[in-house]
Amino acid sequence: MSDAAQPTAAEVRAAAEAVKTALDRHLAAVENRTGEDDPAVYDAFNHLAAAAEAYDERLYDRYDEVTPFEIPGADDSLPPYAGPEEPNALSVLIRRDYAVIEPQRLLAQAQRIADLDPDEERTDTAPVVGTSVHAALGVLFGEFEPDEIASRHKEFGLEEGDSTLWVSAADDLPEPGEWLSTPFDQADPQRVVCRFDVSSVFDEDELAQDLDDDIDEVES
Repeated sequence: MSDAAQPTAAEVRAAAEAVKTALDRHLAAVENRTGEDDPAVYDAFNHLAAAAEAYDERLYDRYDEVTPFEIPGADDSLPPYAGPEEPNALSVLIRRDYAVIEPQRLLAQAQRIADLDPDEERTDTAPVVGTSVHAALGVLFGEFEPDEIASRHKEFGLEEGDSTLWVSAADDLPEPGEWLSTPFDQADPQRVVCRFDVSSVFDEDELAQDLDDDIDEVES
């Protein structure tokens, strides 16, 4: 990050104060909860998580330091790690959800990709994609790597949902082709070395606005 884009010391301090405010709010909600699924506790939890993440980011950007806090995901229920101390191999398990919000854009982009393939035989009366979203998705994911689709999803008429990435330790690589028919069935949660979640649970616009308001109050 360039010096011009770095947060100021005052902004870092304001983010820290926002965490303190969020802590007080969360404790008050817990102390006054009206039941197991009290929405006030849920909201306060999300607000605290977002405040801690914002502080962690500003602290790192300004001072190259991190906090000891780990922000849980929406369903952070992995058991304690029980895999090898020094894994000889690893598996990276990724899930990304998308909604098809602009089917016509998806169809047009897929047809454009198909038209650029010189080896694909077609006629004007038998287009490769036509009106089939199923065929369009096959063309799209056959052409681009998942990471590129993730970075260009809007271009293809898609909207991001939740995503998660698990890095799982293994003793040895499996035999070639061994797990391809059931890629996730043998995933062992106790061998997950680290996990990264992206979810709207901690990315709501109102949470961001509330945090900005909290920080502005501290700075003023």
